[in-house]
Amino acid sequence: MTRNRNVHLIVGGALVGAMLAVMLTSWLYVPYDVNSMNPAERFLAPGAKHLLGTDNFGRDILSRVMTASRTAFQVGFLTVLIGGAGGLLVGAAAGYVGGWLDEALMRLMDAMMAFPGLLLALMLVAVFQPNLTNTILAIGLMAVPGFARIVRSGFVQYKEMDFVKAARGIGAGPLAIVFRHIFPNILSPFIVAATMSFSGAILAEAGLSYLGLGIQPPDPSWGRMLNEAQSYIAKAPWYTLAPGLMITMTVLGFNLLGDGLRDWNDPKR
Repeated sequence: MTRNRNVHLIVGGALVGAMLAVMLTSWLYVPYDVNSMNPAERFLAPGAKHLLGTDNFGRDILSRVMTASRTAFQVGFLTVLIGGAGGLLVGAAAGYVGGWLDEALMRLMDAMMAFPGLLLALMLVAVFQPNLTNTILAIGLMAVPGFARIVRSGFVQYKEMDFVKAARGIGAGPLAIVFRHIFPNILSPFIVAATMSFSGAILAEAGLSYLGLGIQPPDPSWGRMLNEAQSYIAKAPWYTLAPGLMITMTVLGFNLLGDGLRDWNDPKR
């Protein structure tokens, strides 16, 4: 696959761009108030007045899926920020220092990875109050081990190379070596991991909200909308279809984007 034929990158970028456009548009305009109920318009099929139809409370589904995209991107961005920062600190310390610190930190990461990610998030959110902040913290925490392993692997690979030894020889301190000399060399796999983590965070938030442990009503969430729609699949299939497609397109877009970025930076291709 050549760079100018990177289909994954093109399709993934297009899907992510489309979802990002929906999210940005929702800050400027939504057709209706997302929490405005109109019992007289319950379960209206998609049409000119309501492009994606209405739900069991007569609320406009298009307005709700657009507004829920803000939550999805917020969760994804902050999760990557928390997981990436935590993984960078843990992985850099383990890979650069090595020895007993490396062993202790990596065994801790192994213990965290031994739990299924969603189960760990469920446990954390169940212990604390289910809300947006705790959802982000829980999903961000479960993203740390993946980033830490990537960073640690890169630091083990590069810390004994000649350019790092030369930096030490001219008096560069540990922080300068870590952030100016080694980290730029592992930035490519780090970015790929970030795109994958972004899609995983959106899926995890949707799962938690579907189970009632994520975003709380009346705030819209794609997962919460799926939960509310499951009782009306036969009566109003569009109610399920809209949030389901938004989740699918967003997660697929970020996964394809990650694959495309990996192929783009693979010298063997």
